[in-house]
Amino acid sequence: MSQNFRHPEILGIAQKEGRVTVEALAERFGVTVQTIRRDLTELAEGGKLTRVHGGAIMPSGTINIGYEDRRILNETAKTAIARACAAQVPDGASVFLNIGTSTEAVARALLHHRKLLVVTNNMNVAGILAGNPDCDVIVTGGMLRRSDAGLVGHLASDTIRQFKFDFAVIGCSALDQDGDLLDFDFQEVIVSQTIIAQARRSFLVADHSKFSRSAPARIVSLTRIDTFFTDKPLPAKLTALCATSDTAIVVAPDSD
Repeated sequence: MSQNFRHPEILGIAQKEGRVTVEALAERFGVTVQTIRRDLTELAEGGKLTRVHGGAIMPSGTINIGYEDRRILNETAKTAIARACAAQVPDGASVFLNIGTSTEAVARALLHHRKLLVVTNNMNVAGILAGNPDCDVIVTGGMLRRSDAGLVGHLASDTIRQFKFDFAVIGCSALDQDGDLLDFDFQEVIVSQTIIAQARRSFLVADHSKFSRSAPARIVSLTRIDTFFTDKPLPAKLTALCATSDTAIVVAPDSD
């Protein structure tokens, strides 16, 4: 069966089941796993699938990708981005880390920093930084979102307003061509807007997959961000926007 015939069937399986795996598709079509990986890469480059470890899932639209799939999506890129971000956070700083797998990677990169004060609405971040004995951790409170251990809502925002952070480190679900940071949960958007308002400097951590995704709720413009950490060069329009707003861009390609 040629590649052109495989692609529609692969998409049909993904639409029906939500995801496909390399091993299962190789067995189904009687081809090598390398062939299927090429198929999935081509479908992902065409925006029809999103690659995850061991397979692919349907691209997001109005529903976010599940937490476990997000956690392993572009994992090495997130690690590189996190290290670049953490390198610009000095010892002794006060930092806010919000919800997301990219900010959780930043938390891991901060495990050896000294005398940090970290405030977070991400229970996963709190658990990670509990491993740093030289880091004080404050959890905001709020409504627990079980899907990703995030705390959202007005209680979280009210707690955040009690602080003035040296750095806010935030993620987003998508970044559109107009330079707007987007998310799926309106309650989370309110919290993210409050975080940025209470920070002296704002850092965005987002890998290149966010450039081709969409989400319905606007957080802020990229022009409100001081430094954008990512893993690949930005599209020309976003690069120009950052230049006019003095938003620094740090590209930290992964080592793979």
